[in-house]
Amino acid sequence: MIELIRTNDAVIISFVEALLRDAGIGSFTADENMSVLDGSIGILPRRIMIDADDADEARQLLADAGIEHEIRRK
Repeated sequence: MIELIRTNDAVIISFVEALLRDAGIGSFTADENMSVLDGSIGILPRRIMIDADDADEARQLLADAGIEHEIRRK
């Protein structure tokens, strides 16, 4: 799995999860429980992880939705 995005923004997380789900791309949101442990003050970002085989399609999906700035680059 690779990291598609990393953010503290719950709205972006929900939006990306919905986009991926609707496109049939499996994803996993990592660090969801850790963000709760930090008291929801936003110190620990959550990460959306996807299969490397879906990376190009997922990146294009986010670009088409106008949120390509959220894509994690290595």
